[in-house]
Amino acid sequence: MVRARARTRVTAANRPQRGVLAWDRGWRREARAAWCWGVALGGVLAVADLARGSLDWPRAGCWTALAAVLVAVLRPARVTAGDGWLAARGLLRERRVRTDLLTLVRRADGVAPRLVLRDVGGGRVELDPRVLRSNPLLWHELDAGARRARERGLLREGAAVLEAVGEGVDGQTVRAILRASGLG
Repeated sequence: MVRARARTRVTAANRPQRGVLAWDRGWRREARAAWCWGVALGGVLAVADLARGSLDWPRAGCWTALAAVLVAVLRPARVTAGDGWLAARGLLRERRVRTDLLTLVRRADGVAPRLVLRDVGGGRVELDPRVLRSNPLLWHELDAGARRARERGLLREGAAVLEAVGEGVDGQTVRAILRASGLG
């Protein structure tokens, strides 16, 4: 008697995470959008060049390279967190901090506001505060580690920044709950 093997679909619920407790749930959508914009730019430039009759291999390579640069610029960092750590993986490397050993949290304002985290070992991570507001589990892991760092007396600069981000996360979560219940 031959038994049929049950096929299980790998999803976020049953995928082994190797210590990852929270991750940016919107990362795939944003990465896909970056690829779409890059491919669209490369396609439009190639079609325009083809319509002019001047498309050749070097120009096609140039448009492809330009599209790849756009993807690299638009692709967001993949943010994950576990018990006592937070990591942001960019195109070339992953940067990681120990949240329970944080010494500095700073908000860098500019065209794109960033949250800069530093730990005792010199680890440094920059991330978009919107990632924390849209992913309460990531915020929870960062906040729990930062509380431990404050209790140990390590976090000397940035408590007010964390409180402001926490208020934004809490407010957005409450609005989402009210919207889901039909009250907001």
